[in-house]
Amino acid sequence: MKYIYSLLISLFCAGYPLFAQTSQAELFDTPEKTGGVYYAYPEKDILPQTPVPKGYEPFYISHFGRHGSRYLIGDNDYKQTLDLLAQALDSNVLTPLGISVYERLAKVWQEAEGHGGDLSPLGVRQQRGIAERMFGAYPAVFEGNVKMSARSTTVVRCVLSMDAFCERLKELNPALQITREASAKYMAYLNHHTQEAIAFRSKKDTWRKDYAAFEAAHVQPRRLAASLFADTAYLAGKITPASLMWALYWIASDMQDIETDVSFYDIFEKEELFNLWQCVNYRWYVNNANAAQNGGIMMENAKPLLTNILHTADEIIASAGKGATFRFAHDGNLIPLALLLHLQDCYGSVSEPSEFYKAWSDFKVAPMAGNIQIVFFRKQGSGDILLKFMLHEKEILLPPVRSNVLPYYHWADVRAYYQSLLD
Repeated sequence: MKYIYSLLISLFCAGYPLFAQTSQAELFDTPEKTGGVYYAYPEKDILPQTPVPKGYEPFYISHFGRHGSRYLIGDNDYKQTLDLLAQALDSNVLTPLGISVYERLAKVWQEAEGHGGDLSPLGVRQQRGIAERMFGAYPAVFEGNVKMSARSTTVVRCVLSMDAFCERLKELNPALQITREASAKYMAYLNHHTQEAIAFRSKKDTWRKDYAAFEAAHVQPRRLAASLFADTAYLAGKITPASLMWALYWIASDMQDIETDVSFYDIFEKEELFNLWQCVNYRWYVNNANAAQNGGIMMENAKPLLTNILHTADEIIASAGKGATFRFAHDGNLIPLALLLHLQDCYGSVSEPSEFYKAWSDFKVAPMAGNIQIVFFRKQGSGDILLKFMLHEKEILLPPVRSNVLPYYHWADVRAYYQSLLD
């Protein structure tokens, strides 16, 4: 039996690129992935779904989603670099490439000014698309005037993501009764961080020293600075070459999330982008996922959320009704949830920094608009309930729990496993 289960997992995973180990070549071929959590929603990677076992019909969807694509967190993330380049242009110290970068960034600023941290138009389209595909994939769940709930953190980009998602569902079926709330009342489970996790992230003696050494070895900014400034001495007292490189990296990463059709990837060498991303991935892995350095404490951040997921599922099952629960929050909430749920390739734990990206990659777990969907199915005349997990609308396995109907699982087995984690 153990052999058969292992064989089923192997056969299922073979056709799903989500499970492939991240490689340097992958990042070289798709530089947008080096944006990490700025990676725009990978809609193009959605695959056909496995047929539902005979006789089972969907009746409930439990959803957790990150807000859609956004602008950089603050206006200064654009403006400080733009001002630096403008002053350098006036001082005649920019190279032709530096002038080109200034002109491109000035064009970006026309769109980005005043939008720091805002949901972008692409972010709205992503949420509408996810909702529409969900409606199309599980029409039985959305028939009639069924009641559904939507909850969001109080951050505006999450609220607007919830609104875009729900509005599309209402357009497809105006009879749906979807309550939408964004309140401090729900922050306790939508955006929970334990004091232990917060302390770990802030303490210098836990991870920061090793990270600083890793960053120093992987961030080499002098070539980039020299390609933009004819005299890099101009930067002295204004900005360090490393800070300049990071500022341009973030701007380059976020271009895939906004409307202006401009790229900055030509100013980086592929190896530079890969190494910058390794540093970012390092920080996310250690501070939010399951790196050996943190001792597994980040799972605790998602326990209130998992409790809510089990509770709402229990309620709908007990009522013999149908519906959906939609939740909207952030990357820092999606990552520990995928970890605690033990979704395939979301909970690996290694200790060697050079191996981090092979065990866990931020862009695979929490891209913009990333989401987890748990879809429940029941069969007339049977008490057995099946469910399956979707990560960014792609079927994904739950390796700790066995099943004879992969990628579907028996709810009784899944619930018992998750309750054991909470206990």
